[in-house]
Amino acid sequence: MREIRRIVIVGGGTAGWMTAAALALRLLGKDGEARWSLQLIESDEIGIVGVGEATIPPIRNFNAFIGLDEDEFLRETGGSFKLGIEFVDWGERGERYMHAFGDVGRPLDALPFHQHWLRLGAPGSLADYSLNNQAALAGRFMRPRPEMAGSPLAGIAYAFHFDASRYAALLRRHAEAAGVQRTEGRIARVERDDGSGHIRRLVLQGGQVVDGDFFIDCSGLHALLIDKALGVPFEDWSHWLPCDRAWAVPTASCGPLLPFTRATAQESGWQWRIPLQHRTGNGHVFASAFVDEATARETLLSQLEGEALAEPRIIRFRTGRRREAWVGNCVAIGLSSGFLEPLESTSIHLIQSAILRLIELLPDTEFASANAAEYNRQFAAEMESVRDFIILHYKLTRRGDSPFWRHCRDMAVPESLWARMDLFAAAGHLDRRGQELFSEPSWLQVFVGQGLRPRGHHPLAELSARPRAQAFVDDVRTVVRRCVEVMPSHADFIAAHCAAP
Repeated sequence: MREIRRIVIVGGGTAGWMTAAALALRLLGKDGEARWSLQLIESDEIGIVGVGEATIPPIRNFNAFIGLDEDEFLRETGGSFKLGIEFVDWGERGERYMHAFGDVGRPLDALPFHQHWLRLGAPGSLADYSLNNQAALAGRFMRPRPEMAGSPLAGIAYAFHFDASRYAALLRRHAEAAGVQRTEGRIARVERDDGSGHIRRLVLQGGQVVDGDFFIDCSGLHALLIDKALGVPFEDWSHWLPCDRAWAVPTASCGPLLPFTRATAQESGWQWRIPLQHRTGNGHVFASAFVDEATARETLLSQLEGEALAEPRIIRFRTGRRREAWVGNCVAIGLSSGFLEPLESTSIHLIQSAILRLIELLPDTEFASANAAEYNRQFAAEMESVRDFIILHYKLTRRGDSPFWRHCRDMAVPESLWARMDLFAAAGHLDRRGQELFSEPSWLQVFVGQGLRPRGHHPLAELSARPRAQAFVDDVRTVVRRCVEVMPSHADFIAAHCAAP
């Protein structure tokens, strides 16, 4: 077995520097010698897509994996905490619900909480039984208290909002300190082996040559290696997810610093609001088949809550994935491998999971086909599962007030999603498949939040006496309320622990 020694990452930004930082931790400086070289090529002339990121809880595991102190990370990126995503006007105009992280209620008699809640006639709102939901709406936050076993406060799930460009800069400092070499330049030509078709070297503008054993394409939507050089086909999902544009603009902070992202449905798409310490990120994701760019821009600007700090910029994309993310001696990570719109804040998680998958299946110079096949199998399963979860938000709308929403309401959906919807509609059953990203509480909150109420419930819920079940459900709601009352405000927590300079 011969180890790959020269790894070349094409592209910086969040994907490139996350990859560099994680690989540096695993590969550089082991046993007192540098057995591998890690080189990252990027150009300051090329911008990055990042506009201010909202994330999901696994980002905490990645930051810990590469040794980032959480408070330092938040100070450096102007970050804030995130307990969930609020959806406004998605089911019907005037409705709102939250996809909150963490559990909803707690099990009773080996059945999920929501089965007892359904059996009792779904009293109140499902949000009443979620600590994250109630804390978010109250503007409160605290880190988990694991010593409080049995309390919802022991396992608070949270993620972050942060400035993506500042995060990339922080990762770059960590990666370069660990031995990653950065090369400034733009790629003029990719040279491949005539026999295997593998990438052998990159020729930069100006003539510099970069040789490598293994190449990682983090060039974003440009997809310089996986598409331009290797020609891997793209599987288009725009018939299910028609949004293909986004305007983005930062604004001055105004109002309380809330610990959640907001996604507000608009006539032909939706608008995000991401609160950071030093500003608020805003954007309008829309479908160009239903509204022109100028009108979408005005929609965004007319609904900003604070003063715009820059001119809006347009991002054009196509939803879908590469048929294969790993081909030969090249793997695509990040937007070069595919794009799923930011509705559920999955972009950085998909980078993170790709990196960890690559580390697990890191090849030698034989580039065994089984490694690539398993990587591509997992990649496809993850992308399709996240795709279905995002489609669900559009499909479950009951709005008919615009051509866009009528299209979403009436469109056919993948069979894999239809089966989940049918299963839940019958008796509230939730089907989590393997190690997929979104857990049962996530699917539950979107199903219920957008108006899909099951026709029945699990028959075993009837075995618990109704007064006992009612007392149990009431107790969960009371405990959640009391827990929220002891939490400090989100702004106060940040001021005490991780305020940006």
